[in-house]
Amino acid sequence: MTNRRLISSGSRFEDLAGYSRAVVDGDWVHVSGTTGYDYAAHTIADDVVAQTHQCFRNIAAALAEAGASLNDVVRARYYLTDHAHFKDVAPIFGEYFATARPAATAVIVQLVDPAMKIEIEVTAHRWSG
Repeated sequence: MTNRRLISSGSRFEDLAGYSRAVVDGDWVHVSGTTGYDYAAHTIADDVVAQTHQCFRNIAAALAEAGASLNDVVRARYYLTDHAHFKDVAPIFGEYFATARPAATAVIVQLVDPAMKIEIEVTAHRWSG
């Protein structure tokens, strides 16, 4: 039997939509789609580069609470609102995932709030050896 634990960022939207920032299931950590919203300042930057860095800060915080790090990520999915943004954010992906080098997918979508330009979801595996 696995150990399942829910992690919250404290966002009211998590309660409203009935989801968790991350779910720890045994050695696996599933981080929900994470946007560039700064939970401390209650703001979101206009710039896709700034949003991307904030996404990674939010994801890293959820992973840390789960006992993992960005280096444990095995799968990443990037949701961008404009294909032109990819050239600006791809190097940022490479910066944060230089060690992990996860399997990754990038998709162009429309997100739930027009202010959001990127959303990232990851799956990590906490290596026990």
